[in-house]
Amino acid sequence: MLFDYSDTDSIENYKLMAQTIIPRPIAWIVTEENGVVNVAPFSYFTGLSSNPPTMIVSVGHKSDGSPKDTLANLRKTGKCTVCMVSPGHLEMMHFSSKEMAHGKSEAERFEIPLKGMVEGFPPMVEGSPVAFFCELYREIDLNGSKTVPLILEIKAQFVDDACITDKERLTIEFQPVARVGKSYALLGEEVVPPSIP
Repeated sequence: MLFDYSDTDSIENYKLMAQTIIPRPIAWIVTEENGVVNVAPFSYFTGLSSNPPTMIVSVGHKSDGSPKDTLANLRKTGKCTVCMVSPGHLEMMHFSSKEMAHGKSEAERFEIPLKGMVEGFPPMVEGSPVAFFCELYREIDLNGSKTVPLILEIKAQFVDDACITDKERLTIEFQPVARVGKSYALLGEEVVPPSIP
């Protein structure tokens, strides 16, 4: 079956893309505004470039059309902390996707433990294997789209010592949580490619 995107609507496009561009790692994006810590999961994100070190994330709007707190906070402060979700955080991560009123903290509501790591940036989720401390690099206008792609520049990165299996070669291994279609999955099974003749 061939889908012509000039004939599909945004809901159909989301269903097609979200179930076939897989797996998509899930990251908690932590922002802070006036002392309120917002922790929200996103699976529409990926690395973009190593020079400058950047990633891109698409942030939507709330059901009433207002910007999600992540977007609103980033526009105000320009800073966030992107935390990879560990298997032990799966339930808290799922609960934190619930829409909440501005000024309410998912960290408090769902007892998500936080840890200050880099001065001037929001805290990271304690127990995350990897966290990126980022500044807003650029916001992209997609001509009336309900999602706003944000390019984030990585200023510092935390990697749990237990995840570094070879310090000389800087080999990092951990089990991220990802979206695979409508479900969550734990990634980590290694597949060795055949030798090229």
